[in-house]
Order: sequence, then C-alpha cells, then structure tokens
Amino acid sequence: MMVLQEVIQMAKKIVELDQLRDEIWEEFAKAAGDDAYELLRKVQNSL
Repeated sequence: MMVLQEVIQMAKKIVELDQLRDEIWEEFAKAAGDDAYELLRKVQNSL
C-alpha cells in the first residue's frame, strides 16, 4: 500500500488538474460558443 504522503500528493494533483480543467473549459466555451459541449463530445469520441 502507498504511503499516506504519496496518497495525499496524488489527491492534490487531482484537485489541481480539476481546477485546470475548469479554467480550460471556460476559455474553450467562450471560444467555441453555443456549440462547445457538442464539439467537445465529438473530439472526445474521435480519440
């Protein structure tokens, strides 16, 4: 099992990534406009 410190570091990284995702989504939504969600899903499904 991982050491508690490593688990805490992983949790912090997840929180940081979640915050970054929110920031990127805001920028993307502004740039893509009303079609942002649909465009994101199309790109996601093509990967």
